[in-house]
Amino acid sequence: MLFELIVSFLILFGAAFVLLGSLGLAKLPSFFMRLHGPTKASTLGVGSILLASAVYFTSRGGLSVHEILILIFLFLTAPISALLMARAGIHRELSGDNPRYGEANGKPNREDGGD
Repeated sequence: MLFELIVSFLILFGAAFVLLGSLGLAKLPSFFMRLHGPTKASTLGVGSILLASAVYFTSRGGLSVHEILILIFLFLTAPISALLMARAGIHRELSGDNPRYGEANGKPNREDGGD
């Protein structure tokens, strides 16, 4: 009974954070803000769901190592990939403005096709 409550809480907690990360990706105005939402919130959400899976399968039998290894891989790679995408955005001289809403500071954004 206790394991089912823990697993249920972790799944709901994770689903809420995945939803928040997805909304952040869709609704935040600039590239760097859209990058921040999924890397923080979704990583926590998916990590919570993986932890729930590990608790569930550990309670059913032996130790569940696969989910723990995936969780470690996720927490190691998500911040690194976000850092690399942010550096690529800085290298491309992206402004903080959304390219759909025109030019920022009179200079066309590179992602709009302007050089």
